[in-house]
Amino acid sequence: MDILIIVAEVGILIFVTILLNWILGIVFNKLTTLSKFKDYTQGFRKQYKTIRKIVTLIGLLLCLLTIGVNSFFIYKNISVQEVQSNLIQTIPPQFWSTLAINTLKSVMILLLVKFSIPPLNKLIDKVSISAQNYDDVESNDESIAEFFNYLKNNLTIIIWLTTVLLLIQIFQIPDIVRVYLYIPLKVYLGITVGFLVIKAISIGIDTLDHFSVQYSDERHILRLYERFRDLIILLQKFLQYIIYVSIANLVFQEIEFIAWIANYTNTIIEIIVIIFVSQALIQVSYFFLEELVLKPKNLTELQKKRRQTLIPLAKSLLKYLIYFCAVISILKLIEIDPGPILAGAGILGIAVGLGAQALINDIVCGFFILFENYYLVGDYIEAGREEERTVEGTVEAIELRTTRIRHPNGQLQIISNGEIGSIVNYSKDYIYATVDISVSNQCNLEHLCKIIQEVGEQLKADEPDVLEPTQVEGLENFAKEQLLLRTLTKVKPGKHLHVQRVLRKLLKLTLDREEIELSNL
Repeated sequence: MDILIIVAEVGILIFVTILLNWILGIVFNKLTTLSKFKDYTQGFRKQYKTIRKIVTLIGLLLCLLTIGVNSFFIYKNISVQEVQSNLIQTIPPQFWSTLAINTLKSVMILLLVKFSIPPLNKLIDKVSISAQNYDDVESNDESIAEFFNYLKNNLTIIIWLTTVLLLIQIFQIPDIVRVYLYIPLKVYLGITVGFLVIKAISIGIDTLDHFSVQYSDERHILRLYERFRDLIILLQKFLQYIIYVSIANLVFQEIEFIAWIANYTNTIIEIIVIIFVSQALIQVSYFFLEELVLKPKNLTELQKKRRQTLIPLAKSLLKYLIYFCAVISILKLIEIDPGPILAGAGILGIAVGLGAQALINDIVCGFFILFENYYLVGDYIEAGREEERTVEGTVEAIELRTTRIRHPNGQLQIISNGEIGSIVNYSKDYIYATVDISVSNQCNLEHLCKIIQEVGEQLKADEPDVLEPTQVEGLENFAKEQLLLRTLTKVKPGKHLHVQRVLRKLLKLTLDREEIELSNL
């Protein structure tokens, strides 16, 4: 009988060991099927093998211990059956009834969870399909499916973790085990809710992308979406950061020896909020600046140019002012007095200013250019010192230190305001498009002038930039074999190059038709 008891006890230990390994295998397979854990499969596999070896080793040691203790009793001529009977009698009968009831409860809970999860997953799939078919928008179907798949996978894990905690409470396992299982559940629940919010924002972005194209009318409010789309994506990114910090806060609060770190997480979240609000203020201020300054319809061309010139400067000043306020707010949050830092920055600024005279010269010249209206954004100018290489083209931006000029060939030329030198502005009031015509010395000048005037009339009718018909300025030069006539066409500022090209084409076609031969200049 004693031998049979030993075999039964060893068999039970072997069964429990195999059962634990089987449960570990189910958990491992479940984790590896989740999409977000696929990158960690190799690491999970190593951990699974290690835990399985530990469980098997503990089971083997318990078997050997059982065999050893019972063998000792047999060696001492003590009945194993009697020892086991006395041991069982020391346990109160209430324990066995409680154990049976708790085991029955646990089995019922496990069965309930096991059979309720598949219908719950099917319900989530149906809701996902209904949400995708709810509207005619196809661009958000992928993000909706991703949202509900994430909800389904993580809800299953949360349910099982909650079930384990409930079983621990039923069997009255020591509190330390419950506490350290409650922490991952709390953290996992926080992660899931946070990322569901982020994925919901993704659905909103995809939906707004669709409707912003469909309702792109200037009178519809969704026309503003494209302007603030980057801000919504930035909000999504900052929410991620806040979620990460909040999760860390949950962990720190539950672990005593690092709980003091949780005192700083609120400050970190406030700093993140300040940075986002500053970015939002910059975008909103840019929007209102452009709407209020550039959008009025009763502006003249000159007023538009002036405002386009001053807007980049106003944007820069607003941006740096908001950044300055944000830095001051962050310093106050971390309990650093900004006063001494500002005083030191002022002294440093004076020292740098004394050594950076060229920079100051550029900034001062930039102010004079802006406020004395030498040229504006959109003007066609030629600038530079006579002894150096000059630049010409259309002004794209006027900044405090530099001016950006786009050459007609496409090159972007950047010149310091202090090196602008003399300025030739082709965009004030009007300009003349000058075209020289070289013909044979035998040509009839009166007939040629009449042809040029006719071409000039046609040019004025075809080109809205022409203010007056082309006129023959006179005979610019004559030689033994050729004559050089100069024509002038009064055009709108900065349009002389375009008109010159059009006029040359019309003159060439007309002279060819009149069989008047051009000579080499």
